[in-house]
Amino acid sequence: MEQKILNHIYVVRGEKIMLDRDLAELYGVETRVLKQAVKRNADRFPKDFMFEMASKDIENIFGVLKELIEKDARPATRNKIGFKHYD
Repeated sequence: MEQKILNHIYVVRGEKIMLDRDLAELYGVETRVLKQAVKRNADRFPKDFMFEMASKDIENIFGVLKELIEKDARPATRNKIGFKHYD
């Protein structure tokens, strides 16, 4: 399980993050449900815990992972949300 998590941690803007869809999968919920829960409980998270990634950030991640994404049956959406990984 730990390796599966580590495989889904990326560096964006110098921060270790997980994509919304990967974190949702880890918790066994739909991506939209995860985003709603975090927004409804924003006071429980650090202010910079969640951020919308710029197109360039997404292109960098998916460019590196292009081969994996092509094998992935889930469609990639434009508005990805990044969640910081705290050590």
